[in-house]
Amino acid sequence: MDLQTTIYLFVGASFALYIGIAIWARAGSTSEFYAAGGSVPPVMNGMATAADWMSAASFISMAGLIANMGYGGGLFLMGWTGGYVLLAMLLAPYLRKFGKFTVPQFIGDRFYSKSASTIAVVCLLTASLTYIIGQMTGVGVAFSRFLGVSSDTGIYIGMAIVFAYAVFGGMKGITYTQVAQYCVLIAAYIIPAIFISLSLTGNPIPQLGLGSTMSGSDMSLLAKLDQVVVDLGFGKYTTTTAGSTLNMFVYTMSLMIGTAGLPHVIMRFFTVPTVAAARSSAGWALVFIALLYTTAPAVAAMAKLNLHATVNTAVIKGGDLYAPEASIKADERPDWMKRWEKTGLLKFEDKNGDGRIQYYNDKTKNADAKGKAEAAGWKGNELTVNADIIVLANPEIALLPNWVIALVAAGGLAAALSTAAGLLMAISAAVSHDLVKGVFAPNISEKNELLAGKISMAVAVVVAGYLGLNPPGFAAGTVALAFGIAASSLFPAIMMGIFSKKMNKEGAMAGMLAGLFVTLFYVFAHKGIFFIKGTDFVEMIGGANSFFGITPEAFGAIGALVNFIVAFAVDKVTKEPPEHIQHMVESVRIPRGSKLVDGAH
Repeated sequence: MDLQTTIYLFVGASFALYIGIAIWARAGSTSEFYAAGGSVPPVMNGMATAADWMSAASFISMAGLIANMGYGGGLFLMGWTGGYVLLAMLLAPYLRKFGKFTVPQFIGDRFYSKSASTIAVVCLLTASLTYIIGQMTGVGVAFSRFLGVSSDTGIYIGMAIVFAYAVFGGMKGITYTQVAQYCVLIAAYIIPAIFISLSLTGNPIPQLGLGSTMSGSDMSLLAKLDQVVVDLGFGKYTTTTAGSTLNMFVYTMSLMIGTAGLPHVIMRFFTVPTVAAARSSAGWALVFIALLYTTAPAVAAMAKLNLHATVNTAVIKGGDLYAPEASIKADERPDWMKRWEKTGLLKFEDKNGDGRIQYYNDKTKNADAKGKAEAAGWKGNELTVNADIIVLANPEIALLPNWVIALVAAGGLAAALSTAAGLLMAISAAVSHDLVKGVFAPNISEKNELLAGKISMAVAVVVAGYLGLNPPGFAAGTVALAFGIAASSLFPAIMMGIFSKKMNKEGAMAGMLAGLFVTLFYVFAHKGIFFIKGTDFVEMIGGANSFFGITPEAFGAIGALVNFIVAFAVDKVTKEPPEHIQHMVESVRIPRGSKLVDGAH
């Protein structure tokens, strides 16, 4: 069976499975629509949480980021995994015990204010819509390569699939669909990694293969990779950091607390029957997440080595990397490169007219590498590879069987669609449950609330599709900004709501607004959104990354600090929360085992 037919078969079968599950598990009540009736077993909820959590950014982009950044890319592993642990240990059990469907509802009730709930909805929508851009972009990337359609057409197809199982199934349909999507995406990630690890090191376990010696050599895989990238003018793979040590620390912290503040992940802990089940499902989710996250560094390193070996035969065979015969002839480049060139995510330009492909760092400060390139007549790097294709192209680069390539296509789409559905659920619940019912129509019937939820979900699908088709410049290509927004606005409010019984509504609202404003201001300024009399605002605030060299994607942690400071400052000059609110906070923190909570409000 040819590759394209195999891909159609795998992707089509996975889509049929998702829609079939959604029809079987469709929601019939608001409890099922928002929280799957609170009846999902812990192990299944752990799988669904893992699928919800491991987005297109985790499946498609993370290994590519690590491949490009080397050691510095580890901040994504530390930040995202550490954030999940923080969420599971400090937030999820208490929020589940509180017994509300959504984060804005918790904030509104805890801070005894509809205004606080409304501000939380604004923060949630800002973070979720920014995040969903990355998911829809991932859908477009996967479809454009594997189904032979344009990226825009891919997004339209993705919208239709999500609409089919999210709008009708609600959280119940999404939950069981995500269990299936987890199985697809984890198989799609690990199976190619096993093949490639065996090929390069003879070790079938990728995590161990990363530290093993290469087959037929006495050099370890990482040592070989370091040697190759340094010789070609790149930074040393195992030591390169992401900017300054301060920026790397703040970036990691921003991802960590942003993770703990993401509403679509928090909502997963409202779908289990008890507090004990919430803790158990958190543990299972961490196990399921670890399968992919411990494999990602191996995938990244092996893919980078294979990519260099594809365009430079001396990488594996040995010899001078700059020798004329070492670089591959352009007209002999493999079919996978030609296929990815059609997507625009891989580009080749013969700058020196020698008919060969030179892949190196032409901006290097390594005098030795620069001198060798000039002596060889190289006129600049001729191959541009988008980081987002590393995982999807990895099986093709390694010449794996067609069924493995097709499985990766289905896995990439499963990762993007599962998180997109979770985000859409969070957006829908915020609009229908927290705004419509909580603010504008408190006496709305359950039937009409369910209808409002489905309508808001449908609208959210359309908005998400539009943003995927027309991504704003400040958010395109990264989900780190969404984590920064969640970190600076929602996370501090949730933490103070649980652990500070004296925090009042004025402090919480002021903190959320201050954190959100400071973060968005810094991000927008550095992304060229603000102009005054034709002058780039970046220069007016002191240049790019002007706040101690911190990048916009890492600024969420600073926004969170501002949130805490403003909240406690305002709290000191305003009156304490009512006595019953303080008692409620204390009761939520008291461990009482697995007492049932029904999510009523």
